[in-house]
Amino acid sequence: MKNAKFPTVTGSNLQRKKLALPKDFEGELNLVLIAFQQWQQSQVDTWIPFVRQLEQTDPAVRYYELPTIQRLNVLARTFVNEGMRAGIPDPVARERTITLYLDKPAFREALQLSGEENIYALLLDRQGRVLWQAEGSFTPEKGESLAAAVRKRRDAQSAP
Repeated sequence: MKNAKFPTVTGSNLQRKKLALPKDFEGELNLVLIAFQQWQQSQVDTWIPFVRQLEQTDPAVRYYELPTIQRLNVLARTFVNEGMRAGIPDPVARERTITLYLDKPAFREALQLSGEENIYALLLDRQGRVLWQAEGSFTPEKGESLAAAVRKRRDAQSAP
């Protein structure tokens, strides 16, 4: 994870808004939940209650779900996106779900992610630098580690 940085990529959220990342992430601190396989949504879902609570208690934090898929043609992308959109009625979840169609090995390499067997939770600063990371489903220990990383960053920013 040392010196890992979120690469510049483009994607569209499920509200059909095109975004350039990491520039268009809205938080001072952005937690991204990266999934590589459809079945991993259940792992992503384990994080949602905790990250929603974290976002409510710390206004600097925003979270995003990033389904990460190998490049596809326009028709296939439309099919996948509209299928996900139909399955997610919540407008906030649609806004926070940004599908990335890209060269997955290059993306994983930039972020120093070892594989695609699990999801990854990454805490990024405004420039896309990785400040913290965890792999797999949420656990209370991972939640405390994430909260500590957020506190440490906040304390460092408020120090004279």
